[in-house]
Amino acid sequence: MAPGAIERLIGLLARLPGLGPRSARRAALHLLKKRDALMGPLADALGEAARQIKSCSTCGNLDTADPCIICTDAKRDDKLLCVVEDVADLWALERAAIFRGRYHVLGGTLSALDGVGPDDLAIASLVRRARLGGVVEVILALNATVDGQTTAHYVADQLAGIGVTISRLAHGVPVGGELDYLDDGTLAAALKARCAVSS
Repeated sequence: MAPGAIERLIGLLARLPGLGPRSARRAALHLLKKRDALMGPLADALGEAARQIKSCSTCGNLDTADPCIICTDAKRDDKLLCVVEDVADLWALERAAIFRGRYHVLGGTLSALDGVGPDDLAIASLVRRARLGGVVEVILALNATVDGQTTAHYVADQLAGIGVTISRLAHGVPVGGELDYLDDGTLAAALKARCAVSS
């Protein structure tokens, strides 16, 4: 590879989340050293992914089929609809294997600073899905950030009057967490969301 091609590879790798210029250089060098075992198959996998993977028109998940495998799974509970910001959040819930309902990916959060408004997110399609009937509960599984909470309030307002229960994930002390290491906001949320202890 010519130096220009190496720099282009490093520059593209540096655009990936979690990789800065130094990490990108190390990754590029590793790929070049393992050209036959790693670089060729990786290039093939990237090309195949670019050609075959698409966004599900129902929920927004990424899959090779549309609708995706989750939307076509007859064993899922159609009455539960979990709203997430991004596909990564959907994958995290699926990895934990704790939710057996349906999903809806918004594609981000409302952010005045970044110029992201309601029309930039999949909020209208969420309201349509909830109105179609069959959905009993909409779970707002949005991140506990300012933008995430602003989005959750906006979505809840849009769903008001449809006749579905709107819930959100609990916030507070994580399992295995020690109070001394938690920030003030987490402690406040945990105290506000306290529940009775059953004996």
